Amino acid sequence: MSRPTLLYKSDPVRGAVWDRVLREEAPDIALEVWSPDAPPSDAAYLVAWIPPEDLARSVPKLEVLFGLGAGVDHLALDHLPLRVQVVRMVDPDLTRSMVEYVLYAVLALHRDIPAYLTDQREGRWAPRPVRRSADRTVGVMGLGVLGRAAAEALRDLGFSVRGWSASEKSIPGITGFAGPDALPGFLGSCEILVCLLPLTDATRGLLDAEVFKALPAGAGLVNVGRGGHVVEADLLAALESGHISAAMLDVLATEPPPPDHPLLQHPRVMLTPHVASATHPDSAARQVIRAIRRHRDGLPMENIVDRRQAY
Repeated sequence: MSRPTLLYKSDPVRGAVWDRVLREEAPDIALEVWSPDAPPSDAAYLVAWIPPEDLARSVPKLEVLFGLGAGVDHLALDHLPLRVQVVRMVDPDLTRSMVEYVLYAVLALHRDIPAYLTDQREGRWAPRPVRRSADRTVGVMGLGVLGRAAAEALRDLGFSVRGWSASEKSIPGITGFAGPDALPGFLGSCEILVCLLPLTDATRGLLDAEVFKALPAGAGLVNVGRGGHVVEADLLAALESGHISAAMLDVLATEPPPPDHPLLQHPRVMLTPHVASATHPDSAARQVIRAIRRHRDGLPMENIVDRRQAY
């Protein structure tokens, strides 16, 4: 069997880590670094955040595309040849990073940190009542690998946790809701709403005025999914009315946003530049090595994306 080639198209600094891991742990796999000026590649495997535009021409023998992220909305699945299998990244380090961020964001809203930061800037000393985590209901939208891990961590901190997903999920200690018909019932008690949904045609713009209105007055929002989940004008209106008390956002519809973006400037929004979680190059490289070897041996790979559902 010939030596397989993995084509790498991403950050060159991280690429140096991939090169080291493959040389040390998988000398049977050749690593080729993508260049826009290079001739078409014979690689059967591609790892990328954004694939080359003309994939059929630039990588004509491609069999498997490994996406460098838990989500795959950026991979333009409709434009990929049907023969190409798509594998999403499920990295334990990525999951741990996301859980850390969700806990930080939920605890910040639970303990009124956005309001205290405003008080500090304006010179006020104004203690607020401290609520127990057991008296706060947190809703997690999306119960895939990341959403489930975040929901379980919140449960273990003592929060009352409910989860909503497209299909039914059973997680001990978490009240589950599934499908569009169950959404209003799910939202009605969510004092803090966490979005960890994949971005699909069905979820784009899902967090809109109707959803915000269905939340209890004074609810908080955490979005660590994609900026496309939120109708930003509706969120701004809900913040201005006070129905949404504060928001923790790691993503926006346009990244980076212009300096005068209203959410970037809003006093009750804490915003980070899409850093909630990231794929770690060494563990990601090892995951891809395992997948390539299984594929070469005729075995099924894990975490294959359902092209119809886009996740």
